[in-house]
Amino acid sequence: MKMTNYSPDKLKLLSIGKKRENDRFFRLLAKKDPGKLDEAFRNLHEAVFSEINCLECANCCKSLGPRITDADVRRISGFLKIRPSELTENHLRIDEDNDYVFRQMPCPFLDNENYCKIYESRPRACRDYPHTNSRRMKQILPITLKNISICPAVFEIVERMKKAEL
Repeated sequence: MKMTNYSPDKLKLLSIGKKRENDRFFRLLAKKDPGKLDEAFRNLHEAVFSEINCLECANCCKSLGPRITDADVRRISGFLKIRPSELTENHLRIDEDNDYVFRQMPCPFLDNENYCKIYESRPRACRDYPHTNSRRMKQILPITLKNISICPAVFEIVERMKKAEL
């Protein structure tokens, strides 16, 4: 089964239309065996990501501000060959949770063709996104539910999971 190509606007509308259904489904998922839940997400993650090209969307890079750790700051500034203070002054701010995030969105390191200019040293939050192959999925179900409206892959993973009647 090939995945449908979702624009960010279409994805937002689809996810709004499925909000009640998805809320109910995620309440059921929260009651599932954690190991089986992890396995189901991991299997669908592999299948869906074998069918998509994230460069066609990059909605996560355009709309989500990832948490940037001190280790991320060191790694990115080393990659860019600048001082960590220069990176923080020019590109980062402290958010309401006292975490570093990008000063503006879309990501300042996203180019016009949706390529990441710092891909090899991108923040850990970016490396792990959308987290659908994580262990302990039960703990991040609320984040996954939110990501349905942002990431076409998450939307598709959840739709396939509903059809599989996990």
